[in-house]
Amino acid sequence: MTKKERFDKVIEWFKINMPIAETELDYTNPYELLVAVILSAQCTDKRVNMVTPDLFKRYPSAKELSEAEPAEVFDYIRSISYPNNKSKHLVGMAKMLYNDFGNVVPEDIKDLQKMPGVGRKTANVVTSVIFDKPAMAVDTHVFRVSARIGLTTNSKTPLDTEKQLVKFFPEELLAIAHHWLILHGRYVCLARTPKCAKCGLQDLCKYYQKENKVKA
Repeated sequence: MTKKERFDKVIEWFKINMPIAETELDYTNPYELLVAVILSAQCTDKRVNMVTPDLFKRYPSAKELSEAEPAEVFDYIRSISYPNNKSKHLVGMAKMLYNDFGNVVPEDIKDLQKMPGVGRKTANVVTSVIFDKPAMAVDTHVFRVSARIGLTTNSKTPLDTEKQLVKFFPEELLAIAHHWLILHGRYVCLARTPKCAKCGLQDLCKYYQKENKVKA
């Protein structure tokens, strides 16, 4: 099976079995999504959604957040992973968003990455979800699932994975493909105990085929 054939079959399966795939982070505007994605680094969306209602009530825009002290923000996000760093990043991001970008979340990935706490993955998520731009954000789920299925080969970094996926996923499908892989990794292709018996991609999955061969 060629790489293109594998991608085509994976796309066909997801289109049928997961026609709707979108972020599970709760937000009502670009600022809220940006904050939520920063908080979601190495943390579950479920946990982030438990924290953000009170956080957004206290800091409804970048202006209020930019005027806060990190220690104050820490109290709202203490249950999130790495709260010390993230509280500093959020305040720093808000200051730049308010002072340099006029309180408007920029569309450009390079501009987004200028802000504290905003790496390439976060920038790709924001531009993809908010501005519907063709971007492939690679988190741990995307990195793992794409490698197991065989969509990527010998990928050592998230950027390498991104480049391989962008090469074969049609541009108009990049946004939803990102969510396909994330959700599949979150609920089926788990890191330690993948639910291979319940997975509809067995016939395509290199990981499954390898595991079955070893057991045999």
